[in-house]
Amino acid sequence: MTSTNETNTLFSIGAEGFDSEAVVTSIRETVARKMREGVYADARIARAERHNLVNMSDSGELLKFYLNCLRDTVHVDINDFDIQDRRSGLSGKFLVTFKTSLWKILKFYTYRLWSQQNQINALTVTAVESSYQQMEKRVGELEARIRELEGKGSGEA
Repeated sequence: MTSTNETNTLFSIGAEGFDSEAVVTSIRETVARKMREGVYADARIARAERHNLVNMSDSGELLKFYLNCLRDTVHVDINDFDIQDRRSGLSGKFLVTFKTSLWKILKFYTYRLWSQQNQINALTVTAVESSYQQMEKRVGELEARIRELEGKGSGEA
């Protein structure tokens, strides 16, 4: 088995005049800039970066981030979309017509299902957010009460 650190390799991949390190550095700088600008706050990107959620140190921060992701992706997209096919000519046109017709038939049968699912999703997210806000408020009240009691206890001593 060959190590990647060995200088004596059987083959190498590259091109003259191509600086892969510069490309990697450029990509990292672009990602860092876009993160600062909030471009990657989109929930679809958050799903791609799911493993980063585990690394968040503050569980309150994690929960807020997760609630934002839920709020952004609560609805199932049931809108029409542009149906295309790579093939050209008569076969491509036929397949696009067939797929469009099939989509309309499927949408007819599934529209009610997806509408109900959207309602359930929205109610669930609302319930979770409401519970979180109530617990956050209650924790704040309890922390204030603890500070008040500790202040009275230290003042009497």
